[in-house]
Amino acid sequence: MPENTFDIVSKIDLNEVLNAVQQASKEVQTRYDLKDSKSSIELNEKEHKISLASSDEYKLKAITEILGQKLVKRNVPLKGLEYGNVTPASGGSVRQEISLQQGISTEKAKDMVKLIKDSKLKVQATIQGDLVRVSGKDRDVLQQVIALLRGKDFGIDMQITNYRSN
Repeated sequence: MPENTFDIVSKIDLNEVLNAVQQASKEVQTRYDLKDSKSSIELNEKEHKISLASSDEYKLKAITEILGQKLVKRNVPLKGLEYGNVTPASGGSVRQEISLQQGISTEKAKDMVKLIKDSKLKVQATIQGDLVRVSGKDRDVLQQVIALLRGKDFGIDMQITNYRSN
């Protein structure tokens, strides 16, 4: 009998992030309280990082909030962001890097597989690179697994994709 499958992934749409960064940059340049603060927001698509820079921590926090609002408007989950430490830079300014989560780490994937196996549902969960594939004969059981996974917080943003039923 053919199997039904779905994938658990954690990916952020970089086009939406780019649009949010551009909107946030425009707002930072036009806001009165941030004028002359040498504030900037830059997206490094290759490294999946956003770099923030400003003249002091207060203004950096304001920039972070602006960026967060723009990301939420574009349906980019804030759970997929990992904020780095605020570090001092030249001229008394401060910097911060935000990493964008792309893929599920091995530890989180193992936690998901363990949760699925401990549930005693008749499905197989396998780690395939940076995603987890769940397969089983019964669609209803797969729906239960999806509900089980959504009920537990793994500290990452996860999406259910590639749902195939036969």
